[in-house]
Amino acid sequence: MNTREYAKIVQKNVPQSHTALNCLRAFAIGGGICAAGQGILQLFQLWGADELTARILTSVTLIFIGVLLTAVGVYDKLARKAGAGTLVPITGFANAMSASAIEFKSEGFITGVGAKMFAIAGPVLVYGISAAVLYGAVLWTLHLFGITLF
Repeated sequence: MNTREYAKIVQKNVPQSHTALNCLRAFAIGGGICAAGQGILQLFQLWGADELTARILTSVTLIFIGVLLTAVGVYDKLARKAGAGTLVPITGFANAMSASAIEFKSEGFITGVGAKMFAIAGPVLVYGISAAVLYGAVLWTLHLFGITLF
């Protein structure tokens, strides 16, 4: 079999990508999660919480919902359909944090859940802190030369 024949076989057997449909589905599911978050925020405000408290309660509620849906196996099924639509909202981060902890619960609380829970948070924290230091250094340097961006 030569390269051309092999390429034909591969092209025939590779599943077709439905990029437009995947993007639409991700937009709809991600937007739905964000709309649900907005509804929760308004519900807390309706119950009498001030804006800052309502925002905090909404974040905590969305994190709880993300962890709960991950624990019962629903979030992964939703993510298979929605793709990147479930990654962006706060529930996506809650899913990433809790999934690694839940996966290793059989190894115990210290060496399993405790150690693996921060497997995803470590790189996020390192990047966040490093980026903040870098951006701060750039802005400080520009300020020394009398250049203001804001």
